[in-house]
Amino acid sequence: MVRKLFVSLMAGGVIGTLTLSAAAATAKITPPANIKSAGKIVYCTDATYPPEEYFKGSKIIGSDIDFASGVAKLMGVGAQFKNTTFDSIIPALLTKKCDAIISGMNDTPERRKQVDFVDYLKVGQAITVKKGNPEHFTTFASLSGKRVSVESGTTNRDFLAAASKKLVKQGKPAITIVTFPKDTDAFAALVAGRVDAYYADAPPAAYYAKQNSTVVQVCCHPINPFPIGIAIRKGDPLRAATQKAITAMYANGTMKKIVAKWGMTSAVVLLK
Repeated sequence: MVRKLFVSLMAGGVIGTLTLSAAAATAKITPPANIKSAGKIVYCTDATYPPEEYFKGSKIIGSDIDFASGVAKLMGVGAQFKNTTFDSIIPALLTKKCDAIISGMNDTPERRKQVDFVDYLKVGQAITVKKGNPEHFTTFASLSGKRVSVESGTTNRDFLAAASKKLVKQGKPAITIVTFPKDTDAFAALVAGRVDAYYADAPPAAYYAKQNSTVVQVCCHPINPFPIGIAIRKGDPLRAATQKAITAMYANGTMKKIVAKWGMTSAVVLLK
């Protein structure tokens, strides 16, 4: 009898099954012993960031989910996704609640002090405003004196704070930064008129603008293109195996196909 691995979520039921014998048969890369023994890679992800990771019913879907599943498939194992608030996602990895993080996470020097990265894309940021751009935003500096929503614990929030300080040094009003634990709530604040603009990575900004085309629009992007990566505990052999898998996915065209599938071609930069 063939044994099956059930792929489940921290917040929402069984999302699928993978026949382990079939996965093992397609393995191209040898996984670390603990991953092979478990039969899966457990990823922490903050599923509030479409089109990269978000819930559709009780299932997490998105471009990052496809990337991570592709990595796991090349190692002949399954992929499991645990929904984790972004500002607690690195602590969750370090306390071994998951094997890796895939959550549109920027690879920064500060984060590299805690974890290792396998970069897989470059992503710029974008400013989303009300339809018709009533505040007449034209550049990032035009956010001076305005209320801008952003997800907490992100490099986007840090970038806004740094830019605001520069504006103040130039004698201009600071940006009023309004943070939310969930990116979906940060966007909702713009729709509700609680802020003048919403700041996020270009893929979710483009997604929201497409889904709400009569209400909002994107302006002034891409800003500050930066690599995003899969985060792994320092010294973990999973990093080397993951790097091999990402390299293979670039070589066989999988990365480009996933980017196109999720409508991200104009919002990201492929690394190879």
